[in-house]
Amino acid sequence: MTTDNRLIVCPQCGAINRVHTGREAEATCGKCHNKVFDDHPLELVGSTFDRHIAKSQVPTLVDFYSPTCGPCLMMGPQFADAAKTLFPQVRLAKIDTSAEQTIAARYGIRAVPTLILFKNGREAARQSGAMNARDIAAWVRQYV
Repeated sequence: MTTDNRLIVCPQCGAINRVHTGREAEATCGKCHNKVFDDHPLELVGSTFDRHIAKSQVPTLVDFYSPTCGPCLMMGPQFADAAKTLFPQVRLAKIDTSAEQTIAARYGIRAVPTLILFKNGREAARQSGAMNARDIAAWVRQYV
């Protein structure tokens, strides 16, 4: 009998943790002892983005946004609600394209908000434009 595990990157210290599938909600980091996964969007920056996308085996939905974008600001609470709905099957994260222009350019972000779903370190799906929480969750479920 084999145990199903997933690798999850700790949002606090960046350590990679092996977590039993179905136990993500209570898992704590073996290094810093903080929770490795919760139902809130994670704010990523250039130094953490690549590690979370490449090393985590949990699908990650990233909201590429700008803090000066009206539709982005309206979608923010909806994205947070979608995080609660999709937890623990999908981790939701945000990246500020005005602060992280190199990452935005790497992914060809031309409009915000843009959602990109990453699976196993690769882009699995992309959607531009603001959506409500229900539509975000329905869109993601098509791909996971």
